[in-house]
Amino acid sequence: MSLNLQPLGLIHTPHRAPDQTPIQPCFAEGIQGEIHLDPAFAEGLEGLEAFSHAFLIYHLHCAEPGPLRVKPFLLDEVKGVFACRYPHRPNSLGLSLVQLVAINGTTVVFEGADMLDGTPLLDIKPYYPKADRPEAAWGGWTEQLDPEEARRIGSRQMGVPLHPEDQIINPARG
Repeated sequence: MSLNLQPLGLIHTPHRAPDQTPIQPCFAEGIQGEIHLDPAFAEGLEGLEAFSHAFLIYHLHCAEPGPLRVKPFLLDEVKGVFACRYPHRPNSLGLSLVQLVAINGTTVVFEGADMLDGTPLLDIKPYYPKADRPEAAWGGWTEQLDPEEARRIGSRQMGVPLHPEDQIINPARG
């Protein structure tokens, strides 16, 4: 099976270094980014201005595939990569729910930029509260986290940057 994805444009943010980039949009409050959409896809933006938020799906272009067991950034315990939003994944796809600020032609300004500058955008999907917010949702292991500690780590305000090699679990060592 072959899968070919065409980037729709590029995401521009103030983030240049992975270890200094917030790890989720909720930890990137007030940080703006811009999507520079290829003009060939301009018609696809029609109606998006009516939404407050949108999901951005993008290629984690600086992430290498990693193991299936990792230590999440917010937890000192091994979990499966599919139980985390860890960037080193089998298919290197990122997902961020961002707040839409403005749409000017083929430029989409948003808040909650948690991706690197120059990230290839694969899709935009509007946030639909009635469909995207289940009533009885549970956040798994993330429910154990202290909110202030999570914010400090997630926004990368901890003073010591996290390095991918500190987070990856070597399958040979367990």
